[in-house]
Amino acid sequence: MNSAGDPSGDSASIAIAAPVPGWRTIASTVGPGLIVKLADTDAGNVVTAAQAGAEWRYRMLPLVLALIPMLYLVQELTVRLGIFTGRGHGELIRQRFGLGWAVLAILGLAAATAGSLVTEFSAVAGIGELYGVSRGLSLVAAAAGLLLVVITGSYRRVERIAIGVGLFELAFFVVAWRAHPDLSTLAKDALDPPLRNSEFAFLGTAMIGATFNPWMVFYQQSAIADKKLRPKDYAIARWDTAAGAVITQLLTGAVLVAVAATLGASAAPATLTSVGEISRSFTPVLGETVGRLVFSAGVLGAAMVAAIVASLALAWGVGEITGYSRSLEYRPLEARWFYCVYASGVLGAAALVWAAGNLVWLNIAAQVLNAFLMPLAIGFLVILAIRALPEPLRLKGGRLWVLIGISGVVSTLAIVGGISGMR
Repeated sequence: MNSAGDPSGDSASIAIAAPVPGWRTIASTVGPGLIVKLADTDAGNVVTAAQAGAEWRYRMLPLVLALIPMLYLVQELTVRLGIFTGRGHGELIRQRFGLGWAVLAILGLAAATAGSLVTEFSAVAGIGELYGVSRGLSLVAAAAGLLLVVITGSYRRVERIAIGVGLFELAFFVVAWRAHPDLSTLAKDALDPPLRNSEFAFLGTAMIGATFNPWMVFYQQSAIADKKLRPKDYAIARWDTAAGAVITQLLTGAVLVAVAATLGASAAPATLTSVGEISRSFTPVLGETVGRLVFSAGVLGAAMVAAIVASLALAWGVGEITGYSRSLEYRPLEARWFYCVYASGVLGAAALVWAAGNLVWLNIAAQVLNAFLMPLAIGFLVILAIRALPEPLRLKGGRLWVLIGISGVVSTLAIVGGISGMR
């Protein structure tokens, strides 16, 4: 993807005055916001929500739902920047702040991507083991599938495949509904969060980190630029992002509710140590065979779409600060470095999971890392939204201070909770 140039300030008024779009326009525009949110409900998110439900029942549910507005506000800025500058996130950081700051942003992205990819492949291995498939075979199959999806397709094809795979996550809604959670217990727990408990605070930090992944910012902005969305697409892209923000948090809440209604109903809090233990929370609701199948489809869908999004975000981000060709519209031989970075992330994570032991603990640790990286990711995003956008669309006034205030409070709570849980 080469720079598309900066649309003029007049583009903002064009976007505002655009006519009501037809269904073909909507279908061609929707995608980046939905995909990045389906990816956000990844294996690490599922494990973290499951642990919260098993250990604290419904007490973490208000936090999950309260993060919806902030998630939308943050990701909506990537929509503005992608559409009205025509540039990816890494490219814009380098242009505005220089190479040093761009490298710092990419290092944060690389750390978050590595943690996410390891959790996705650990989930794939865990699902394989549920069915008696060796870790080596399941990892090879997953890695091969991820490479084929990207190497053999354009952006639009990859987007359609990712959405199709990610929709398996909707199975979590069925399980939460069939679990028949006790509403009086849910309400009582929601009003009784043990805020002074360091373990609860640490898991809350992980839940915040599971919601705000640095690669989400890089992916959505770069995907919008690669898809060549224009000011006339702005309204649809915002709705795409809003729908995605609601869906991902409701999916997270569904996992938490399903596990809380089953494993969390026991007298002693449960500490999960494997993907298999989480799947057993689905068994009382749907039966052993169907429960395992539904859980497997949901987790595999989440893990695969997240692996695609995180790997592409890293490949786009590195390409944007180094200047190499970076687009799914190029064939592998036309953009060697782009595809090499993508493949290295996929194969490296698969190899690490194959060589390591039980990695369930790493799922939560990776989400805590994301929480610590959140101030850096959101900081760059907010400053770019103040400086790089056309004047009518710059982040300013009440919206600016609301976002800074919410982000500051959430980031502080996440970091304090993470540090307290490490003691």
